[in-house]
Amino acid sequence: MKYLILVGDGMGDLPVAELNHRTPLEVADTPFLDTLCRQGELFLTHTIPEGFPPGSDVANLSLLGYKPEEYYTGRAPLEAAAMGLTLAPEQTAFRCNLVTLSHEADNQVRMIDYSAGHISSEESHQLIAALDEECATDIFRLHPGVSYRHILLVQGESPQMDTVPPHDFTEKDVTAPWNRYRQDSRWAALMDKAQAVLAHHPVNGARVAAGKNPANSIWLWGEGKLPKMPSLAERFGISGSLISAVDLLKGLGVNAGLSIINVPGATGYLDTNYAGKAQAALDALRHQDFVFVHVEAPDETGHQGLLKEKIQAIEDFDQKIVGPILQGLQASGEDFRLIATMDHYTPLCLRTHTASPVPTILYDSRNTDHGSGLPFNERTAEAENKRLHASMANGELLMEKLLERRKQGLPS
Repeated sequence: MKYLILVGDGMGDLPVAELNHRTPLEVADTPFLDTLCRQGELFLTHTIPEGFPPGSDVANLSLLGYKPEEYYTGRAPLEAAAMGLTLAPEQTAFRCNLVTLSHEADNQVRMIDYSAGHISSEESHQLIAALDEECATDIFRLHPGVSYRHILLVQGESPQMDTVPPHDFTEKDVTAPWNRYRQDSRWAALMDKAQAVLAHHPVNGARVAAGKNPANSIWLWGEGKLPKMPSLAERFGISGSLISAVDLLKGLGVNAGLSIINVPGATGYLDTNYAGKAQAALDALRHQDFVFVHVEAPDETGHQGLLKEKIQAIEDFDQKIVGPILQGLQASGEDFRLIATMDHYTPLCLRTHTASPVPTILYDSRNTDHGSGLPFNERTAEAENKRLHASMANGELLMEKLLERRKQGLPS
């Protein structure tokens, strides 16, 4: 038996007036998701425990079968693990975005772009190298990641401040958090020096000349210590692989004991190598029993408030990931159980995440005669949940359901 979890990050949404009060998922052409849904079970999964922020870190930790209440320590340590960084007990990791800020009249600060125009990894690595050379101290060290996503490691006691995710403030005033960050003289000195280095770097000069947003500041958030997580092999007796373009997801996979497959050309956006990711999943399943495939593009387009692009991202997930994987598994003749879902909603009108329970399909190739008979979207999932009262209270129960395990993850 083969087991799969396919995640379209942030696919869920709220009804959009421009779409006759339907969601992008309702409007998108998703023949493969709809087939899985009609022939499988449809229900809601609670990926965000009460009191937790609705981030991809918490939500995907849930989807991997872990209760965030027991294992979550912060986002940045997970991304650090994906980059091969091993945190010492006295170290704290911070996610370090390269962002575009506007310093306006009366000392107001505005978040123009949380991703500096989805800056390329080639460009951002030059900037992070310059920042580490000029700004590193015995306390602070910078490490390059992918695109706008990087890591700052802090040695010893970390400056105390309330951080916020920059993608929650796109085109909004961030004066209050910016000033909070600067209350500690160490942070203020780091941020001032970083802005000075970035302002004169040729990468940003070229970006401005090309009409692109410059990476003119760093933004720190998602801090945490090294998590202590048992592997999926220890918890459920399975091993396998994780496929994603995003360091956060790779870090979750590392801590869960999964093999990380780095697909050339995987970007985390609309231009990602979908075919390569689908083929990598099928290749992994030839010698492993479990694969987790994550696609970031629906979430990114939701943060940008791009309706047409979000619909495209959902359709690409369906037709370039779900479809080829489904067809490849069917051609192999092996039995499989597959979950297709999202980690959270990223509504276009909000441009950030919400904690709504997420529509989830469970498809079993051995049993396709008693499915939901419904297409896959938020509305049908909510209706089916009201009819059957069949929602999953957390990701641990979802993993147990996928693997047909008894409670506590023991083999059935």
